[in-house]
Amino acid sequence: MQDIFCPLKLTGVAASLCDALGLEKPEKAEEQIDILKKLTEGKNIDRVFMYNPDAVALWLFEKYTDIFTPVMLNSDITLPLQTVMPSVTPVCFATMYTGAEPEIHGIQSYTKPVIKTDTVFDVLIRNGKKPCIVSTGNDSMSKIFLEREMDYFIVETPDEANEKALELIKEDKYDLICVYNANYDSRMHRVGPEGDEAIDALRHNVKAYETFAKAIRENWKNHKTLLGFAPDHGCHEIDGGAGSHGLMMPEDMNIIHFYKVI
Repeated sequence: MQDIFCPLKLTGVAASLCDALGLEKPEKAEEQIDILKKLTEGKNIDRVFMYNPDAVALWLFEKYTDIFTPVMLNSDITLPLQTVMPSVTPVCFATMYTGAEPEIHGIQSYTKPVIKTDTVFDVLIRNGKKPCIVSTGNDSMSKIFLEREMDYFIVETPDEANEKALELIKEDKYDLICVYNANYDSRMHRVGPEGDEAIDALRHNVKAYETFAKAIRENWKNHKTLLGFAPDHGCHEIDGGAGSHGLMMPEDMNIIHFYKVI
């Protein structure tokens, strides 16, 4: 059977986020995704909240659709996307927030240098807006977007990251909040993508997104927000029952994003 890859690409997310806020795209970003433009056009969006759970593949959504019910109920669109190669965390998040292919933004392997290419964060900063990142220490989202005039909240666990994100929603001062959770990815590597611990972590990710949506409705009533559930790459099972990713195969390349305007 021929491998099938999603036609829409992760490279379009950065321009779409900036366009939703009425801003120019990052300098090297590819064009935005039409369906996201149609979702946000004319909505006067002034806030973006991006929830970034690691390694949530399209095939997980297809096989465990019921788990994703709270996400779907808090989404306007379900958006299958093709990520980039190699399909590993720093490469994919660099593409998500620069809108550029790896050979352009410069991260082409599992390394975590600070990106010098223009990003969504730089666009907001240039336009007088306040972005921030909430992540766990030593993870890609804590490393590759450093050295910018923005706030970074680096904590020890995904639960602490989510608690901090809820505090920031209540503070109501950031125009873009990006929250990274590594829990599904870390468990998937140990017990396989469908191991009990991994599926429990996936449920935890779904609950986190639902909780963020509720908090935004309660605390950002004076704003119009684009909310995203936006993983970086997929995953597959390898010998010994463990999980992995990084290959040019549908299980690793095809991911699922969800977006809602609140």
